Amino acid sequence: MAEALTADGLPAPHGFFTRRGGVSAGPFASLNCSLSSADDPAAVLENRARAARSLGVDPAGLLGLTQVHGDRVVTVTQPWAPGQGGQADAMVTDRPGIALGIVTADCAPVLFADAGGAIVGAAHAGWRGAVLGVLDATVAAMTALGASPERITAAVGPCIAQASYEVGADLRDAVLARSAADRVFFVPGQRDDRWQFDLAGYCAARLRAAGVGYVIVTGVDTLADEDRFFSHRRRTLAKAGPIGHQISVIRAA
Repeated sequence: MAEALTADGLPAPHGFFTRRGGVSAGPFASLNCSLSSADDPAAVLENRARAARSLGVDPAGLLGLTQVHGDRVVTVTQPWAPGQGGQADAMVTDRPGIALGIVTADCAPVLFADAGGAIVGAAHAGWRGAVLGVLDATVAAMTALGASPERITAAVGPCIAQASYEVGADLRDAVLARSAADRVFFVPGQRDDRWQFDLAGYCAARLRAAGVGYVIVTGVDTLADEDRFFSHRRRTLAKAGPIGHQISVIRAA
């Protein structure tokens, strides 16, 4: 059975799925949900189907994107074939039966729902997309469908935590170029000219600035929890080979 975490207070069926409960093997074990990975495509489709069914969704209704670390948002009105999602980093919909899926392996998955759960959104927020405004754009797209920002709940799912996320001056400079006040999301690192970046805290602040009424941060560190989560940074530090990605899914109530 596909294992998932949930965010209390998010008023739509959803799950921040872990790496447990799938059929993939090796470095992709076991619930790898990335169609762009080197995993067996049949295994990935079965994993995604398990995630969909656990939320009461026909697997054909679970949609994904070609994520590019940008700020484009797609308003979904009808399903598309697996792997055919356009280049974007967020989706919104008000169509029952459609589930929105975001794949991550350290970046922040952010799930959104209006007060009644009839309008939902899902965003992939790496630091680049978050700085560019993908979360703000998701709120705007939900508002265009009839949601009110102050009645939206957004949950920042499992992602790399500040204690695990050492960054260089280039990343810090890019964040501070938008707003010098965002220095509060950095603390000194263990090495000279390195900092620890609070990605989840930064996302939460951007959501509040966009007018979101209720923001939840799960506080789960993907790098530190190897049993439950894939992590790109963990793979990089270990100089290891390919890995999978977990999926976070929400559907309109």
